[in-house]
Amino acid sequence: MAGVLMTCGKICCGKSTYAKHLKEERNAVILSIDDITLTLFPEGCGEMHDTYARRAEDYLLSLSLQILSAGVDVILDWGLWTREQRERLRKFYTDHGVSYEIHYLKISPEEWQRRIAKRNQQNVADSYFVDEGLLRKAETLFQEPSEDEVNLMVED
Repeated sequence: MAGVLMTCGKICCGKSTYAKHLKEERNAVILSIDDITLTLFPEGCGEMHDTYARRAEDYLLSLSLQILSAGVDVILDWGLWTREQRERLRKFYTDHGVSYEIHYLKISPEEWQRRIAKRNQQNVADSYFVDEGLLRKAETLFQEPSEDEVNLMVED
């Protein structure tokens, strides 16, 4: 039976790269909130970002059930920054009888800063530029998962 793999980690910790590797390994479909918001709002969506991200999340959860029913694994390339979000997703998939795993990509503060600087230098269209506001938001909101919340910890 198809299942869900969810990536957890700070912005710019390697979740998308990891998800692409898993996609090939598992012949799965990646669902990314960032892909939706960056495609629809390449210039940014300002104060509405969290609202649009939540709507995209709801849509992708529904879409994931359709993909799973076709027998294909799903990878949620999301951040899962908060315990509340992780719990909500665990409950959602448990309520639908879907098996899931959460993989936490843990990164050292030094490597995180290096990757943010590299991303910002490259300024690619398919990822967010990490300005001071986004960096503060990530530092403030991210709640490191406990060991019992994750199935696999990937350390860099």
